[in-house]
Amino acid sequence: MNRTTLLAGILPLVVFALPGMARADDAPAASTQGWSGSGEAGLAAASGNTKSQNLDAKLNLAYEDDIWKDAFFLEANRAKSTVKTPVIEDGVQVGTSNDYSTTANRFATGGSIGYKFDPRAYLVTALRYDHDDFAPNRWQTAASVGFGYIVLKDARNELSFEVGPGYKRYQPQRYTVVDETVTPPLVTTVQPATQGEAIGRALVNYKLGITDNTSLQDTLLAEAGAKNKYYQNDLGVAVSMTSKLALKVGYQTRYNSDIAPGLHHADQLFTTNLVYNFAGAK
Repeated sequence: MNRTTLLAGILPLVVFALPGMARADDAPAASTQGWSGSGEAGLAAASGNTKSQNLDAKLNLAYEDDIWKDAFFLEANRAKSTVKTPVIEDGVQVGTSNDYSTTANRFATGGSIGYKFDPRAYLVTALRYDHDDFAPNRWQTAASVGFGYIVLKDARNELSFEVGPGYKRYQPQRYTVVDETVTPPLVTTVQPATQGEAIGRALVNYKLGITDNTSLQDTLLAEAGAKNKYYQNDLGVAVSMTSKLALKVGYQTRYNSDIAPGLHHADQLFTTNLVYNFAGAK
């Protein structure tokens, strides 16, 4: 994984966490009860000489009381634009065409259920499913069980981690092989077999209230196995306009160590979304 990309995601977590840790003993742990959550969405569209559409949407739900610490998520990203695509006839590329095609199509869902031993320590089970038509893996699903611990929680800061073993299955993306020794070039599509392996899962989550109306959150997920190592970092800064509405800037990085020929290890997504925060029954 590119060192600059990794540091861009992790450094904000370290920089903001250090002063909060220094104050951890001076502030009581905040108490959260009942349901809470947020929904966010962003849309960009262009027409005229170029044509494109991009939609990004997310839903996050959380429940916490004296016994349970649960979290659930659903997110989707889809984009279409005018691109050049090869024209293939009988396995042979005969030219190119300008098509209005899908250039991003990803959705992910999952959640975790935590059982508290005390206000800071908990047992956690987690499940995640990710489908992406353009990533190194077309789909991946991971299940794990582990230990979670809230290192810091006060009025402004919350730092927690989860770690444990799990199992993962994933379908590597199909890819094309071009034989340029013949004219015109011969194109062959290769579909790798579905993979499965034991993994170690780690999750680090940090939240910071920068000001009364500005907050930062950084979440780092690692799922490491013998065949593939997957890392995902989500960094977001939200500025509240009202008690319910906020504007959020997000930067997501996803990395796979094992990829098909012609693909990149890392995918990045930059978003600007409108967020609606809500709380359910307590």
